[in-house]
Amino acid sequence: MSFYNRDNFMPDDSVGYLIKRCNQLNLALLDRIFTEEELTASQWSTLLTIHLDSEATCASLARDLAYDKGAMTRLIDVLEARGLVERARSEDDRRVVNLSLTDAGREAAMRCRDKAIDCWNRHLADWGNEEVERFLGQLRKLRSTLEDTDACAD
Repeated sequence: MSFYNRDNFMPDDSVGYLIKRCNQLNLALLDRIFTEEELTASQWSTLLTIHLDSEATCASLARDLAYDKGAMTRLIDVLEARGLVERARSEDDRRVVNLSLTDAGREAAMRCRDKAIDCWNRHLADWGNEEVERFLGQLRKLRSTLEDTDACAD
């Protein structure tokens, strides 16, 4: 069964637009919340991803965060210059440069994580736990569908 058609497909009600707009609003809010840390939402996402991935590289971050490799390298350069990230050549493969957080980077990432948690809890204050779980399940299902298919490429 098809949901959209020529009569009901309006940008303000399109799944893609609504997801994009929610993300834009969230990133702008996180940028403001993280100002005292002197971090942007993109920088924090990068720090958190490095924290969670013991084998993070610029290439893996670019892929995971959907960034251009050059932009990711510049972002890492900034974080390294601020003493939040360290680069180290892999002992197994000298071509690979692994990334890790410094103590200061880890502390900043965790402080921002706590601020993001508080922020999302405020956004979802009027939602029941079942509503949030159902919504997250639907988003995961959509992500999986988008990752697993080229349905629109026909």
